[in-house]
Amino acid sequence: AGQGPAEVLLTAGAAEGFVLLARALSGVRRPVVVHPQFTEPEAALHAAGHRVERVLLDPRDGFRLHPDRVPADADLVVVGNPTNPTSVLHPAETVAALARPGRVLVVDEAFADTTVDAAGTAEPETLAHRRDLPGLVVVRSLTKTWGLAGLRIGYLLGPAGLLDRLAAAQPLWAVSTPALVAATACATRTAVATEREIARRLAADRAHLVHRLADLPRVRVAAPPASAFVLLEIPGADRVRLALRERGWAVRRGDTFPGLGPDWIRVAVRDPATTDNFVSVLAETMEA
Repeated sequence: AGQGPAEVLLTAGAAEGFVLLARALSGVRRPVVVHPQFTEPEAALHAAGHRVERVLLDPRDGFRLHPDRVPADADLVVVGNPTNPTSVLHPAETVAALARPGRVLVVDEAFADTTVDAAGTAEPETLAHRRDLPGLVVVRSLTKTWGLAGLRIGYLLGPAGLLDRLAAAQPLWAVSTPALVAATACATRTAVATEREIARRLAADRAHLVHRLADLPRVRVAAPPASAFVLLEIPGADRVRLALRERGWAVRRGDTFPGLGPDWIRVAVRDPATTDNFVSVLAETMEA
């Protein structure tokens, strides 16, 4: 995205970035986390002694982001794009509207490499290239597409002065040699081109999943999905999830995400054959 070395901070996974932000920004007065989303940013803030406010997006509005709902005096705002678990991809300009002087805007783009628009453009709503937005920190992961979660490798993009503060809070030797080797491999032109092709195939597989789910009258796709998973609302989803597990299918429960509840589950996008099998089992489970 054109950043210099001082504007990039390698971390032991994207999750370490949230811990560094929470610890280094001890003077934050009004941190706000936009939910439903990945819960580790809020957990890191709580662990560092912050009192966190939540802005809950409305499922009946497709979990759309409305910048005016975030308190004007919030000096730290955390939002995911695309968001886990909703799979919603917010327009870049909508997210950018949250930036302002005196505020640190943290955008979790851990799943950005899974997104592609209708024209095939990769990462259409990323802010990774934006250097004009005050206080913007973009959190990225190098492990989602490649299935490397155990290596713990991610990075932050942001103003050099702010990243210096975060680096000062980082343990020595935070990123292992195997993780650095993986990061180098994932940054090659061949890897980037392959990653984008995977995202395009994922879009087709996701469309197939959504199409098949439309055949199930009690299942509602929460919003147009843009990532590697789809959030579903199903009456009694907590019981459906356990029944699926008994039949060998694992789905993510939704009630641990703020703003959701027992009628929500998240399912992964898989190849069409696996999707067809899953939807058949889901239908049978709901009828039982």
